[in-house]
Amino acid sequence: MKHLIVLILSILSLQLSHSQINEIGVFVGGSNFIGDVGATNYIAPNSPTLGLIYKWNASPRHSWRASIIYSDLKANDIDSDDPRRIQRGYSFDSNLLEFSAGIEFTFFDFDLHTGVKIATPYLYSGISVANHDNYYFFNGVQTSENNNSWAYGIPMALGVKANLLGNIILGIEVGARYTFSDEIDGSIPDRLANQQYRFGNINNNDWYVFSGITLTYTFGLNPCYCPTD
Repeated sequence: MKHLIVLILSILSLQLSHSQINEIGVFVGGSNFIGDVGATNYIAPNSPTLGLIYKWNASPRHSWRASIIYSDLKANDIDSDDPRRIQRGYSFDSNLLEFSAGIEFTFFDFDLHTGVKIATPYLYSGISVANHDNYYFFNGVQTSENNNSWAYGIPMALGVKANLLGNIILGIEVGARYTFSDEIDGSIPDRLANQQYRFGNINNNDWYVFSGITLTYTFGLNPCYCPTD
């Protein structure tokens, strides 16, 4: 056990000495929904999205990341290619606030201490929880239940980033969220009294997608590569 503790502390100290730098910035883009209402296109942003992002770059190949993102999530059956949905004509407009945390892996080394321009694709995943409005459809009209629920999920994002402007890092990202909920689109009402208004495929959970750009500012102490005697 003593040797294991020493090994873990050695690995952590090596990582900390290699790269200690922070990033904070914004996410700006759009959102689209994939579920029992609206179109089923994977990337079709139809509503503005805005958020804050923080990253701690643990090494040139991975970062710990947290974000808060707000979207006025929308979907409309008229935008679907399914004639049955077009005829039904449901649509919803829901406030969604997501909290997400996880790890970001870069395809290539993204060492911010070299002073040179670098770019790399990256993948991000972790856990997310989104607060959303609850409602149901009565005679085809979105009807609020006057309460909110939390939808837990798994974010899966693919992007490209580059330090084009010194300490400013620009990224382009598309991130799908698979949720463990089927309530976001109102197909399964939250209140028991409204369960008679259920519709759609109850075996498929809801997805939503954020597409946009990230703009972050890097700060923090550079590592010290001190000569040894």
